[in-house]
Amino acid sequence: MCCSGFLKIMMFIFNGALFLAGAAILGVGIWATVDSSSMLGVLSHIDNAPPELAQLANVGYLLIAVGAILAIMGFLGCCGAITENKCMLLTFFIIVLLIFIAEVAGAIVVLVFKPLAEEALSGLNKNFVEAIKKEYGENNDFTSVLNNTMIQLDCCGYNNYTDFEGSPFQTSFNLFPETCCDEITPCNLKEAEKQKVRGCFNALVKLIEDNAVLLGGVALGIAALEIAAMVVSMVLYNSIGK
Repeated sequence: MCCSGFLKIMMFIFNGALFLAGAAILGVGIWATVDSSSMLGVLSHIDNAPPELAQLANVGYLLIAVGAILAIMGFLGCCGAITENKCMLLTFFIIVLLIFIAEVAGAIVVLVFKPLAEEALSGLNKNFVEAIKKEYGENNDFTSVLNNTMIQLDCCGYNNYTDFEGSPFQTSFNLFPETCCDEITPCNLKEAEKQKVRGCFNALVKLIEDNAVLLGGVALGIAALEIAAMVVSMVLYNSIGK
């Protein structure tokens, strides 16, 4: 009886954490979906973008789906443990197992197809620069999204200030965005060359590299939590009725 009570507490803790994680991911997904000024919104304005990267614009929907599934999992696990419902516990175990397998498969795919991702990114470079030269300063939506991205990442263009040469904005005002000169105005060619503000692609890569340890730790923590939840759910499942 004591062991069964301990397992119930463990299941409640595991699934409470899963439910909260699902709610958080769901919130981020909703924010990413409704916030058209986020960095992902830039991709929707780029012609001939690689299909793999163009799908990033829909990442908000993916986060909503993942968050909802985690929240349902947490609900099933908690209710199954409290009510000792074997059907709920078995459903919970199967869902967690499928997600764990999908995560492992996804990690393998990322490692195997890394060269293809690098090739897609190199293709995005040309398309992104072409979009800047064609639409920045003329397309209000694209201009607003890119401005917000550059402010958030403290960067200039995709590569650097040269991406804006020949754009409608640069042609009309003979100037560059203020972020290309560290907010120094007027941001003319001389100041842009002097400041040498990094491009947004390099800024994004640096951001990911700086947080790689944190992201890896979170991923390992989630995997460990899933394994522990599966073990506890199966032990509790087998102990019910004995």
